[in-house]
Order: sequence, then C-alpha cells, then structure tokens
Amino acid sequence: MEKVIFFGNGLLAEYALEVLKQKCDIIFHARTREDLAEVCRLKREFPEAHGVLASFGVLIKSEVLDLFEPEGILNIHPSLLPLYRGASPIESAILAGDNDFSVSIMKLVKEMDAGPIYYQTTLSDLPFCKNEIYKALAETGAKWIIKNLADLPKPILQNAAEATFCGKLTKNMGVLTPETDSSEQTFRKIVAFQVFPKPKYTFFGVSCIIHEAHILKPNETAVLSIPCADGHSIAVDLLQPEGRKAMDAKAFLNGYKK
Repeated sequence: MEKVIFFGNGLLAEYALEVLKQKCDIIFHARTREDLAEVCRLKREFPEAHGVLASFGVLIKSEVLDLFEPEGILNIHPSLLPLYRGASPIESAILAGDNDFSVSIMKLVKEMDAGPIYYQTTLSDLPFCKNEIYKALAETGAKWIIKNLADLPKPILQNAAEATFCGKLTKNMGVLTPETDSSEQTFRKIVAFQVFPKPKYTFFGVSCIIHEAHILKPNETAVLSIPCADGHSIAVDLLQPEGRKAMDAKAFLNGYKK
C-alpha cells in the first residue's frame, strides 16, 4: 500500500480523500500552512511517501516542493489545464456555459497551476449539480492516482499561451441580478454559487438563499419564480429565508406573502 501525504480542504479534497483512503496509507492530512512543518518531518522520515493535493488553498514553497522531487506533489485540478487555472475552476466553467467538466493531474510547481500534466480527462453528461460535479471529478482523479502512483508516466508540459485564469469567489457575487441576466445565466449562478458564496434573492423584502431551482418550461407554472431579462423565469423549488431553515416555495409563501 502506497504511503501518501495529503494536502487539501473543501469538497474536492473530501471526495478525493475518501477514494484514496481505500487503497493508500494516508500518513498525514495537511489542512493549514502550519501543517507544512509536519509534512517536511514526515517526508524525511518516510522518503517513499507520495504527495497528493486537492484544493489546498495555501502556497507551498520550494523547500517543501523539493522534498517530493522528482515526481513532485500530484495536484488534482478540476479543469482541462491550461484552461481555468486558479481558485474556482468548476464554478467558472459553470458560469461560462460549459456542459462538460474536466480534471487534470499535474505536478505542483511554484507558479499557479502551471506544472506539467500527468493525466487529463473530460466527463460528459454529469448531473448539473455543483456537488455532483465536484464528486465526479475528485473521484476520477483519485482513482487514476491509485492506479498509477507506483509507476507514473512522464508528465507533459502545458502550453502557457493557451492558459486562462479564474479568481476566488467573493461574498458579494452571491446576489442574483436577473434584471440584467438571462434565465440561463441566472440558473447557472444558482448552481455555481451553492455552498459559497450562496445565491441570494429578495422576495417580499426578505433576503433568501436559493438552494434548488430550475428554468421554467413553456406553459409551466411555478409557486414562486424569478423573472429574468430574457423574458423567461426561474422556478424556485427550495429556499432559505435569512436566519431560518430551508423550506419549499409553498411553505415560504404561506409564511411571508402579505
């Protein structure tokens, strides 16, 4: 069983780690910058240990990277690199209108998401749900690592000229703007902003988080809907008024419509 030092936080890390644990000996899970000292200690104690990273969110300096040479720390990045380098590749792909989603296994280097590629693949026909996309990409990447960790192929350099970048999501992004966005754009924001920054819209003066919604079909009616700039609407299925529990649209109207 291959020894692994794992770096990661959030959904991608959780799903990847769940798969890796089935076939690898996870000797340490680094979650913070402070954990890097223990990473160095363990790597010196167990030089055969591999490094695997998924959404760590902390800059790893050369003195740590050098310990894992020549294969490096393997980074599970959820995009078809060099596209969507940065902190929000899945969300950015959703917002950009993508329907297929990719994962790359790359060697971590000092420059953000610029390392050579060990493996890439694209998944089609995934449920259009942020959690399910994260899960599918994390599991696909982790399964490839398990299968190939003992005998990695030679990585291939990225074409930096083709790189695109995406930044961190911020809290203020969550406020929906259907008065200027189409129904498709609004729906994609609702999907992309689940968990964080949480998609929000105000009904009857009450700020609400939208948990589940769909684009209204022709001749379909909705208990609660959001009109959009293209003349179509979003049906709200599950929402959460500020400071309250989540509820369906009918329960919300019964409690808040005046």
